[in-house]
Amino acid sequence: MLRAYHETLGELIPDYKGTLEHFAGDGVMVFFNDPVAVEDHELQAVRLALAAQERFGELARVWRKRGTDLGLGIGIEAGYATLGRIGFEGRYDYGALGPVTNLASRLSTRAAPAQVLIGPRVYAAVDEAVDALPVGELELKGFTRAMAVYEVRGLRSAG
Repeated sequence: MLRAYHETLGELIPDYKGTLEHFAGDGVMVFFNDPVAVEDHELQAVRLALAAQERFGELARVWRKRGTDLGLGIGIEAGYATLGRIGFEGRYDYGALGPVTNLASRLSTRAAPAQVLIGPRVYAAVDEAVDALPVGELELKGFTRAMAVYEVRGLRSAG
């Protein structure tokens, strides 16, 4: 199951110009706008999330028939991070570190199956392009203040 899930996401990530940072069990961290600049990177992240939810839904239906019920919750936020080579001699990765990565992770943890949660910076960047509902002010581990969080319901039509 995990291989099929990773394969599905692995096929989608480059389509939306994301950079796969790492897999952590069933968790995946993807960032945008580095190492190559991506126009409307916040919207590209939301588009990837919606495509991933759609494709994951197809996989989940197959798994449910086999007796396994799984769901995918996604969290997205934008901000500044330290990017570059991390690790030690013999084992380096290219990664992102900073509060924004922690925030995206916390949003992902709070997201229910089939839910995409975004933070205030992403919402400000994509509010005209997506249908999103306010979830409210959430207390998130590691952050001193409650944060305004939104649930993405879909993309708005271009017309």
